[in-house]
Amino acid sequence: MAALALGLAGTAIVVVPSMTAQANTADLVVDYACTGGIAGTGSGTVNLRTKLTVPTTLNVGDPLNVSWKLGYKDATRFGAPAHMPNGGRIDVTGRVNLTGGWIGQLQPKGTVDQPGPFDKGTPLQLPTGISDFAYTDREGTVTIRPGKTLFVDFRPAASEVMVNDDDPAIHYSDGWEPHEGLPPEDNDHHLDLHRTTVKDAWASFTFTGTGIEYVAQKDRRAGPIDIAIDGEPATPPRVDPSRNPDGTLVNDANKGGQTLWKFRGLKYGEHTITIKNVEEGKWGQLDAFRVITRDLVNAPKDYRAECTLVSTPVAVQVKIGGGTGGSPSPDNSPTPDTSASPSADASPTPDRSPSPDGNGNESPSPSPSPSPSPSPSASPTPSPAATQNYVVAVVTRGSPSPTVTRTVTLTATPTVAQVAITPRGGAQTGEAPERVSSSGMLLVGAGGALLTIGMLSGVALLRRRAAHAGERG
Repeated sequence: MAALALGLAGTAIVVVPSMTAQANTADLVVDYACTGGIAGTGSGTVNLRTKLTVPTTLNVGDPLNVSWKLGYKDATRFGAPAHMPNGGRIDVTGRVNLTGGWIGQLQPKGTVDQPGPFDKGTPLQLPTGISDFAYTDREGTVTIRPGKTLFVDFRPAASEVMVNDDDPAIHYSDGWEPHEGLPPEDNDHHLDLHRTTVKDAWASFTFTGTGIEYVAQKDRRAGPIDIAIDGEPATPPRVDPSRNPDGTLVNDANKGGQTLWKFRGLKYGEHTITIKNVEEGKWGQLDAFRVITRDLVNAPKDYRAECTLVSTPVAVQVKIGGGTGGSPSPDNSPTPDTSASPSADASPTPDRSPSPDGNGNESPSPSPSPSPSPSPSASPTPSPAATQNYVVAVVTRGSPSPTVTRTVTLTATPTVAQVAITPRGGAQTGEAPERVSSSGMLLVGAGGALLTIGMLSGVALLRRRAAHAGERG
């Protein structure tokens, strides 16, 4: 999505008189005349007829889509800028200006690959359409107007092309002779080459790319060759096919198909390589040139065609309403506090903040009545925001060892801490210490007293029996 740019100057609105509206869309027919770049290598001036389709009614939140169909108006065509063995790509970029409720610009884009190979001037295809969109985040009326220019770029595909020595694009000075039908074991490209023994005899080749290689035979009878790129000494400026890299003489004879010199990293465009024989009587040879084109990030500026609006300026207005896609407005209706109702869950989290009443005023939430029934699934460790109170009871079942049971009572808003004091030596569990009821203690004490009285009564009875036995004896 093209970013909206602030500060775009507005112009007068011209509404299309012949605009056809269909179901919330409008079509604007716009003609352009293109010159320069691939227009110049084609028909010179290329005429386009385009149709811009935009929505006329949107809701906030709907995308503002702009689609733009492209086509040739007549027989004029863009043409390939050079020989392209692997084809290339056409990129089209438009401009759509926004004024009124918004101020900015969209940049619809589209691309299409061109199948290769093709020669210079071969007609090129256009993408069927280009498009862009913007997000609508507020209401308003926006005027959409196609820009005054379109840009059509050509990007060549990466390639390596062998150009044989007999190609018409290679120019030779006097003194060169063609040699054809060479033995296949020599491995010459197309089994032929050009050769000279004349000092300063030269051959030149103009190519389009980012690199070039010089291909010829390695042979002990050959001599040094000077190389220049665009009239300047190359790097390196000289190569000797009769020598090894360490300077020793080679033992080869007619070893063809050898890349003797290469250079990469040229700026993409048109360049000229020139080779020149240095020594009289030594062989200067040319088998082929290998032209390199690397993968380009950006299209070459020399290939750009600029298209200018030639039809009557047109515009269309788009209404952006609230609809259902906008940001929700604040809701002042009362919201019932469902957490105030008691439930079996022992970990409720009520809303403690005031809630609006039916008149939009804030009123405190009422506290629910505690639940009379126990909750068997209550958690003994409530979270800090919980609203439970724990009540502990001791039930005696006729045994000196009491059995502890736990009853949970829910309240919506506790007014005191759940644990006021932690017993010394006890763990912080979140529960209040267990309390033993006074009635249980009284029962235990009464039982002990009855046991003591019984024991004393038994002792007295035994003594009386012993006394009676003594008197009889």
